[in-house]
Amino acid sequence: MDILNKNIQYLKGVGPKKASRFKRLHIETVEELLYFIPRDYEDRSIFKSLRDGVRDEKITLKVEIIGQYILNRPRKNLSILKIPFRDSSGYGNLVYFNQDYLKDRFKIGDIYIVNGKFNKNGIENQIMNPVFEKPGQSQKVGLIVPIYSLTEGLTSNDILKLVNNLLKEYLTFIPDLLPKYLINKHNLMSIQEALMNIHFPKSIDYMKKARNRLAYEELLNLQLGLSIIKNKTINNNNGIKFPYKKEVSDFIKNLPFKLTKAQLIVLEEIFTDMENNKQMNRLIQGDVGSGKTIVGIVSMFKSVVSGYQAAMMAPTEILAMQHYESLTSLLDKYDIRCELLVGSLSKKKKVEIQSDLKAGKIDILVGTHALIQDNVEFNRLGLTITDEQHRFGVKQRTSLSQKGENPDIIVMTATPIPRTLALILYGDLDISIIDELPPGRREIETYAVDKNMKERIYKFIEKQVSFGRQAYIVCPLIEESESMDLNSAKELFQYLRDERLVKLNIGLLHGKMAQKEKDEIMERFNKNDIQVLVSTTVIEVGVNVANANLMVVFNAERFGLAQLHQLRGRVGRGEYQSYCILINENMNSISRERMRILQSSSDGFFISEKDLELRGPGEFFGTKQHGLPQLKVANLFTDMDILKVAQTDAHHILNNDPNLNNEDNKGLISKINEMFDKNLDLLDY
Repeated sequence: MDILNKNIQYLKGVGPKKASRFKRLHIETVEELLYFIPRDYEDRSIFKSLRDGVRDEKITLKVEIIGQYILNRPRKNLSILKIPFRDSSGYGNLVYFNQDYLKDRFKIGDIYIVNGKFNKNGIENQIMNPVFEKPGQSQKVGLIVPIYSLTEGLTSNDILKLVNNLLKEYLTFIPDLLPKYLINKHNLMSIQEALMNIHFPKSIDYMKKARNRLAYEELLNLQLGLSIIKNKTINNNNGIKFPYKKEVSDFIKNLPFKLTKAQLIVLEEIFTDMENNKQMNRLIQGDVGSGKTIVGIVSMFKSVVSGYQAAMMAPTEILAMQHYESLTSLLDKYDIRCELLVGSLSKKKKVEIQSDLKAGKIDILVGTHALIQDNVEFNRLGLTITDEQHRFGVKQRTSLSQKGENPDIIVMTATPIPRTLALILYGDLDISIIDELPPGRREIETYAVDKNMKERIYKFIEKQVSFGRQAYIVCPLIEESESMDLNSAKELFQYLRDERLVKLNIGLLHGKMAQKEKDEIMERFNKNDIQVLVSTTVIEVGVNVANANLMVVFNAERFGLAQLHQLRGRVGRGEYQSYCILINENMNSISRERMRILQSSSDGFFISEKDLELRGPGEFFGTKQHGLPQLKVANLFTDMDILKVAQTDAHHILNNDPNLNNEDNKGLISKINEMFDKNLDLLDY
């Protein structure tokens, strides 16, 4: 196995510079490159005749060169090279732009196989910028070509060539860790055959079978890992049995607002869990603005009046501060001490909090990752809540609960997932859904426009600010990029501040700022010292400024639907009519359909389903979004059938061999631990 961990820097043709580029694609070892799955394929294996050409579609031909090249230079910095050819059905030209060096490559009478885009210029047949090779070479044409995700400084040819060499040299060293009985049961390819055909498939059918094998193995490991976590929790952890407390129902009655029916149902589920002796592991899903936070506060109140401490962890200081303020405003009249623990506190204050927490003088602790540091010790932790849990890994989620003796666990997310999928994915959690918004919340008016409307948008911003309101403007990039023609937050901020919205107070917020600077900017925006905040998606989660009623998103086509829905949820939190304007600079049919969905629906669950349908999971279900291991092959939406088979197999395996001790199953352990961050100690019974 050590040979597979060899750093690719030491492979022929790589070196330190190219290795650093591969690192941007999360590839450092031979094994990681072998498992770098193509994102798509181009089928150049089917040969056609020139007469079958369809304008703007690629075609594969066998051609004979029949004349000398023609080279034209119609203007500065442009050259057009034409190579006359014929095939079995007609005549045409191979056409290359600014590639004069090819003029001597083609000799009259030479036979080539070519693949390029077909074009018709009058009566002239053209193959535009084709790739070409002599028959029999089968490296670029006459086969199914993998298309890989790239990064600056790496070409498809770089990856193709290196993967091809690695398959020849290292493929036999890849161990097949999937039990033979499963390979036979599902008639799966061996791992070697699957990797060969995922990179260089013999046919489309072979590629599908290879993908099936790899997706099944990946989903089986995912299901095994999640089931082991759940079984470990259930088997080992008798939880705290909280008593019924009348003070809790009195607290709910005395709230300054009435809870929705959906919130009360979820609280009933939580109380049932808390009042039995099993450890609660519950996921609360709720759309933007559905009121998950108050459900968490009531649950923590129950923990405290029962004689226990509670903790709430949020992914950012801004969100932690917001929760802390909500808690203190509602608990001020009760004898309950809340504290905030975040990285930016002074060392003296941190030590004071840690000391009081350990002594049991603090009832509720709110904070960021700072809560899971080793020196944070609770006296009697009864309940942990992880907010926006998709920002935390599985390991972080469990680290907080390990601060007590089997405390009850709630995790919350505002990223809705279709329930059937959530039940499979979060196999280690029970699920509650808050599917109702509090009364009186106005619908956010959503408009999708093209970039020609920018001037009208700026006037609309000025109008809303003149009424006393505030606006967010979100960009996909922090800084200008040479490789992408996208709006950057810094560039737009400078333009608006210095040229277009000079009379308004403009602020800038992005992820590379120091936490203290971010908090200061948000505090100024909260106080209306900043009227227009130009930002990246750092404001996607949790920021709550009731006076802000306008969200403008530049390059909306660059964001997922679920993410756009989250951004839209930053407005509409006060009494004023709110607006979301999506500037869509890609007008293809899928992009238009995505904008139409957002304009027509405010249902986060419906939107998330459509997001999955239209673009696949991508990062939607990656580590960033849901704390789950990043999947390299499987698609959790389109591979639902494989996922169900994998789940059934996982349950069967663990029922018969809960510790994976059987010789057949031992190979699964290393893959599961590797998938779950290599450090989770899942199997440490």
